[in-house]
Formats: sequence, structure tokens, C-alpha cells
Amino acid sequence: MAGSNSTNPPAELDEALRVDVRVLGDLLGEVLRQQAGPEVYETVERIRKQGKALREPHASDRDPALAELYAIVEALPPEIVGEVVRAFSLFLTLANTAEQRHKVRERRTAQMRAARGEVVALRVDSCSDAMERMIAAGIDPARVHEVASTQDVEFVLTAHPTQVVRRTLLQRYNRIADSLRDGDRKDLTPDEQDAIRSQLRREISTVWHTDELHRSRPTPTDEVRGGLAVLEQSLWHAVPRFLRRFDAALRAQTGRGLAIDARPVRFGSWMGGDRDGNPNVTAEVTREAVFLCRWTAAKLLHDEVDALCQELSMNRASDALRERAGTDREPYRALLRGERSVLAEELRRIEDELERLQSGSDAPPQYDWSVPSTHSLIDALMLTRSSLEETGQKVVAEGRLLDLIRRVHCFGSHMVRLDIRQEADRHTEVLDELTRHLELGAYSDWDEAERQKFLIAELGSKRPLIPGDMPASNQVQEVLDTFRMLATLPRDSLGAYVISMARQPSDVLAVELLQKEAGIAKPLRVVPLFETISDLQASREVMANLLELPWYRARIGGKLEVMIGYSDSSKDGGRLAAAWELYQAQERLVELCGAKAIHLTLFHGRGGSIGRGGGPTHIAIRSQPAGSIDGTLRVTEQGEMIQWKFGTPDIAVRSLELYSTATLEATLTPPAAPSPAYRTRMDALAATAMTAYREVTRASRFVPYFRAATPGIELGSLQIGSRPARRKSGDGLSGLRAIPWIFAWTQTRLLLPAWLGIESAVQQAIDDGGLAELRDMAANWPFFQSTLSLLELALAKADERIAARYDALLTPTELAEVGQGLRARLQQMRSVLLEVLDQDELLEADPTLQRSLLLRRAYLDPINLVQAELLRRQRSADDAQLQDALLATVNGIAAGLKNTG
Repeated sequence: MAGSNSTNPPAELDEALRVDVRVLGDLLGEVLRQQAGPEVYETVERIRKQGKALREPHASDRDPALAELYAIVEALPPEIVGEVVRAFSLFLTLANTAEQRHKVRERRTAQMRAARGEVVALRVDSCSDAMERMIAAGIDPARVHEVASTQDVEFVLTAHPTQVVRRTLLQRYNRIADSLRDGDRKDLTPDEQDAIRSQLRREISTVWHTDELHRSRPTPTDEVRGGLAVLEQSLWHAVPRFLRRFDAALRAQTGRGLAIDARPVRFGSWMGGDRDGNPNVTAEVTREAVFLCRWTAAKLLHDEVDALCQELSMNRASDALRERAGTDREPYRALLRGERSVLAEELRRIEDELERLQSGSDAPPQYDWSVPSTHSLIDALMLTRSSLEETGQKVVAEGRLLDLIRRVHCFGSHMVRLDIRQEADRHTEVLDELTRHLELGAYSDWDEAERQKFLIAELGSKRPLIPGDMPASNQVQEVLDTFRMLATLPRDSLGAYVISMARQPSDVLAVELLQKEAGIAKPLRVVPLFETISDLQASREVMANLLELPWYRARIGGKLEVMIGYSDSSKDGGRLAAAWELYQAQERLVELCGAKAIHLTLFHGRGGSIGRGGGPTHIAIRSQPAGSIDGTLRVTEQGEMIQWKFGTPDIAVRSLELYSTATLEATLTPPAAPSPAYRTRMDALAATAMTAYREVTRASRFVPYFRAATPGIELGSLQIGSRPARRKSGDGLSGLRAIPWIFAWTQTRLLLPAWLGIESAVQQAIDDGGLAELRDMAANWPFFQSTLSLLELALAKADERIAARYDALLTPTELAEVGQGLRARLQQMRSVLLEVLDQDELLEADPTLQRSLLLRRAYLDPINLVQAELLRRQRSADDAQLQDALLATVNGIAAGLKNTG
């Protein structure tokens, strides 16, 4: 399988990436010829070469080359179609690996050139660069140190919507990246070059023969294991490296380093805890998730203590350490052997608990998990550090020991803190059954004032409210079981309790009461999630009413966390209206909390796609309103973006650095508030965009078109995640989750949720004479700049011709006009955006990304064509073999676009 023939400028770095991609493509071609057989290889090559016709700007469907390409795809034998798709998909994954490696190469080269005093075009945006900029802007170095040292950025990992990356494949891709890194050495002998090429060939062959598809729907536990694979393989190694970089930057720019117990980054998870609309996440599943996380932490700590034990063979030690270690000639090893034994016992206890859970035993837990196992370990490690420093061995203390201490502070004995998420209506159902049982009436019929009065009274009462023998429906019993289970878990394993579709103060108070009734000694903080346009608009009033309650003010202790959702708001009113409402909601919440001297943490529920708030990290954070990031940030990281941002240690270090520097800058040098003129223009844009979006999506023929022209209808049968595609039954869009909604449009390359409605709004503004103002906003307002940047990226990935092919194969004649209208809107969107940006083509300012997308199209477009053909076949004859191939196309398109939903 040959590499792309697209032309690149002769820049050294671009050439290095081209070489890597070409080598990987050639090796994949060798593997296909030898192991998949000549028929598969020749078919792949025919499609790839013929696919160039798709990239000719003026070609029509009547073009002979395109007609031949469509004929090849239509004639694909069912016995090889899956392997053909897999070949294109694997190339895209290998290209992703090469690009990840190249990002590290680019940054290293830029740093080395800058160190030599050369001018570099690449903005490095290192920790040190950011701190230097802030100090140059007049920020006191002491203030920079204070904010950096107390900063708290938490990444909350969520499940992949289409697959769980297998641990073995993650390891293979990391090894491929390592081999590419080794190939950069300038002193390689011919034998060493051959050895690297052979290693790459072996890894690619192994990946080709490793089944990446799930034969059954992944369970929530599978998703937990997938997330833990990234933590174990990458983040465990990346965190201490990042903290060394952060510490060095602080020392260089402020004269003081990072405190050894500082924790500027940490990790949470929804995997195994997010039960919103997912009946597969039960109380026992959550308990198992917690102990899988604890097992991973204990195993990693055990192995690291063992390695440290081997390293510290010295006999000079302080009196304090000798008092703990006894008379052993190797006191450090003696001390650490004891801690290693404690961790070994912890592993055994966790394995007992997991065995009990996995066997379905009704026996109660055997152990008390209330005391974190790292208390003793951190004491021993700090004693070791003090002893080494006292005895003149500080250089040793600054090595593996320092990294382990920082890992313990970051990951603890829990690895990640698990959030619990549940829909507000499920708590209402519990209280409704309870009040009916107690003959107090129907809680669901009470108005908000009645609910609050009841909840506050019960929160202040010392008597139990829920009778132990109360009969309950299955749904209500599961909610009660969840709260009772939480009371038995190690508190350090738990994060927040997130309430989706929160709309009123009683939604928060209800969870507080259920925690009290379950006997949770240290209740989880309760975080309302505001998701739809109307909920975002009401969020300030809801929180203001809560903060008027003395009980609630005392409960939160001056700290408030609110989550804002990017997915449902975009699905509800379109991307532009959602983005503007999210911005304003943050402003209102910041103003409210500032007036009441409450520290606000905003939890951003971003997805990987543009339609779900995804996009470049630094730009997204720096474009938030002033005051919304005040040293703290929580953000979800979804599925495939976890792999892209954190999949290898080198890339993970860079991602942690980008988030941290952006958070630091947003805290200390926030953007100015938009002018009244900008606000007025943005109000008009958002209103026009939302009206246009809703006119299209609420038209009578739109839902039938969506079901016909996209894979949306197939979501329920594909084994692509533990969660059902719908919250509620029905054929409309209201019950469809935001992720599969965006997923379906992404697969067809129309990417409708990222832009629909914006074309009408921008065109209207231009027609009204507002072009100059739009250009001014794009140049000077970070929020608008970021919005257009994300839109430009989405349009660069969209392709009307591919979308038209889905229509040609799947859409009935009476719905063809809907698709034609949407594609015309997409063309209009591209045209007006280029006018506002004053550009001739998309991504004009980022030729590297432009070339990357062009290279991918040679391998991505064929997968789309095959998917459309498979959908046509599948709808006429249900076939398990076709389902496998169809799922392979889903993964391939995700790899090509680097996001799904």
C-alpha cells in the first residue's frame, strides 16, 4: 500500500513526516500482499488510485473515472470487503501514529533551534514561554508562582462512543511510535536501519492479525479497562515528566520551584459511573469500576516501589530512617520492602473483592476500605527523601524517588476519582414513590416551593426518612442501591455526583437528601449539569435561588461547581447559538459567584467533535470569558480524543502542558469582555442561526431523511458502546442522544451539527453590511476567533460529494430534495466563511494541517464509499458478515477524521 503522492514543500520537518508515512504505507502494503493475499492488495490499490477522481474539484458523477470507482466498490465481494476496509483504516491509524510522533519531533526541533538563538516559526507554548509572557505583561513573578502552584486542572475521561481501544493494540501503536523515534537518529548503521524496519513490519503484521472489533456490545467494565490502559501505558509515565518540566519553568521564571505535594493536574472518570440513560451501569458495575481502578494504582505503585527498592542500595541514612528500618545494612531497601509488602497485601485484598463481585456473590465486602493505603507509603517516601538529602545524596532523591512521590500525590491509591452521573428525573421518581408510600402525596405533582420546603426540612432532620421495607420499582431500587453502595466505597475513589438535565434547585437538594439517607459519611459534591439552550439561560437563576438557602450555603463551604454541556445545547439550537449561550451562561455564573465571594469551578462537558465543543485545546481555553477559569478547570475527555491527546507519553506530556499553560494564562491574563457592539452582533447571529437550524431540523421530512441518509438507524444494532443510542423511545430527534446524532452526520461527512444555521446568520449579517465588523470580531475577539477556527476545521473535513453518494444509494426519491438543500447550505457556509476570513481556501493559514487532511482523503474517501454501499446491502439483507465490515468502516472514518461523535 503506497504512501500518498501529494506534494509538500521541501521543509526538513515536512519531509520527515512524509518519509514516516511512506515507510508505514509501504510496510502495510507488504503485509497485505503476503498475508491478506493478492486479491485484497490489488483491490485496495485499485480503489486508492481510482479514488484520485474524487479529489478532482470539477469532476461530476458522470466522469468515467468516478463511475469506475463506484463500480469497483459496488462489486466488492462480501468475503473480502471487511479486509479492504481494514486496510484503509489501518493506514489512517498508522498515519495518526506518525503524526503524533511528528508533533513531538517538531517541538523538539523548535526548542533546540530556539536554544541556539534561531528564530523559529513554530510557537512552542511551553510552560516557560507562557510564564515569561505573563511576567513580561506585568504580572508579578510571585503571583505567577502562587497561581501555578495551586492550579487544579482535572481531566475526566469518558467512554469512546464507537469502540474500546484494546490494551494490546495501544501497546503496538506505542511501539510503532518508539520505532519511528529510533529512526530519527543520525548515527544509525545500515544494520540498525534494517532492524528498525523489521520491527515496524512485525508490529504492523501483529496489528493486522489482531481483531479490533467487538463481537458483542462492550460492557461498562470493558470501557473501564480501556480507559485504564491509557492511564497505565501513557499517563503514568507522562505525569512526572510534565511535572519536572513545570517545576523547571517555575524555577527559571520565578526563582522558586513546584512544591513536592503540588498537584496541578489530576484525573477523573465517568467510565463505570455514568448511568444517565444507561441501564447497564448498575451499583455493582460502579463498585467493580472503583476496584479495577484501585487495583491498577496498587499494581503500578507496587512495581515502582520494587524498582526503587532495587535502586537504593546505599547504606548512609539519617537517624530517623534507621529508627524505622532497624539494623539492616541496606536501610532504604529495608524500609521500602515493608511498603512493598503493604501494597502486595492491598493487591490481594482488591483481587478478593473483584472476585467476589465478578462471581455475583451476595456475601458482604470483607474489608474496611475507609483508610487510603498511600498514607503509609507517602510517609516512607518522604522519610527516604529527607534522609538522602541529609546525607549528601540529594541527586539521588531528585530521581525516581521524586517521580514516585509526585505520582502518589496525583494518582493516590485510587488512580482516578469516579464521578457518578444520573438524570434528574430518576431522583424525582425515587422521591415520588417515597412520598406516596408515606401518604404525603405525589412529589412529582408538587411545585418547586413545596419540593424545596420538604427537602430542606428532611435534610435538617435526624430521623431516617426512607423505610427499610419500602416497596420500590426496579428503577427506583437501582437508584437507592447506588446511593447505599456509594456509602461503602473508599471516599478517595469518588469525585462528583453530576445531575444531567438539572433544571431547578430541588434537583440538587434531592441528591443531597438521598446521600444523607444512604449514610454517606462524606457526601459527594453535587454538580448540576445545564445542557439545553433554555437550561443554560436559566442556570444563573437556579444557582442564585440555591445560594439563597442557608443550608446550601453552609454545605458548599464557599466552593461551587457547575457543569455546562456542549452536546445537547448544540443539538437543541445549533452550534452557534449554543456556543454564545454557553459563553453568556458562564459570564452570568461568574458574576453571581463573584458577588457572593464563592469560588466557582466550571466543568466543561466537551466532546471530540466540533459539534460537541471539541477543538484545539489552547484556543478553546483562552477564548472563555474572563473569570470563568480562576485557577481551576474540569473538562471531559472523550474516547478517541483520549487516544489522540494522551495515547503516548510524549504526546500526553505536551497535552498536559498545553492545558496547564492555557489555564494559567486564562487565570492571570484573561481576555477583555466583548464590546456592546460585538454583543449586539453576536445576539443577532445566534438568533438567526438558531431559527434557521430549527426550521431545517423540525421540518416534517427532516427526520425521515436523517434516518435514510445516515447510519443513525443502524446504531442500535452495531456493537459500538455500552450505552443505548436513545434516552427514550420514539422516532423523533428529542430522544436521540447528542453523541449518536453527531456521530451519524460525521460518518457521512456532511458534519451538519457543526455548521447548520450559521450559513444563514453570516449571510444575513453580510447582506446587512456587517462584513467589516465580522472581520474585526474574527481578528480581535478570542471567542469569535475560536468559533470560526473550529468551524473552518469542520468544513475542511466535510465533503458534499461523499454525502451525495450516501443520498444516491440510500435516500428515497421523495427525500432527495432535502439532501440537495443541505449540501447547498454547506456550499454557502464555505463561501461566506471564506469571505469573513478573507481567504481563498480553507486552512490557508495552516498549510501543514491542510496537507494532512489532503493526504488522509486518499484513504478516508474510499471507506466512506464502502460504508454507503454496505448500508445499502445491509438494509436489503441483514448479514452478520456485513455488520463486521460496517463497524470497521465506522472505526476507519473515526481514525481518518480523528473524531466520531
